Amino acid sequence: MKRVTIAEASQQLSELIDAALRGEEVIITKEGSVVKLISTSSVKRYPAQAGSAKGMVWMSDDFDEPLEDFKEYTADQR
Repeated sequence: MKRVTIAEASQQLSELIDAALRGEEVIITKEGSVVKLISTSSVKRYPAQAGSAKGMVWMSDDFDEPLEDFKEYTADQR
């Protein structure tokens, strides 16, 4: 694990990124705050699958109806 301050990180950014890409844990600190630098290539990704969100999305029956606040503007158009 590498632990560096923000000042050190700004001078060594390329090396720190290379370390993260190799799978090393890189911690950057700034005034008591801590940030962990990771490679997104190490994050497991799943391919999108058709229908995987089925049942998670719905549309209300009154979707096309004007909003209550705007009914006075659309009353003549219906």
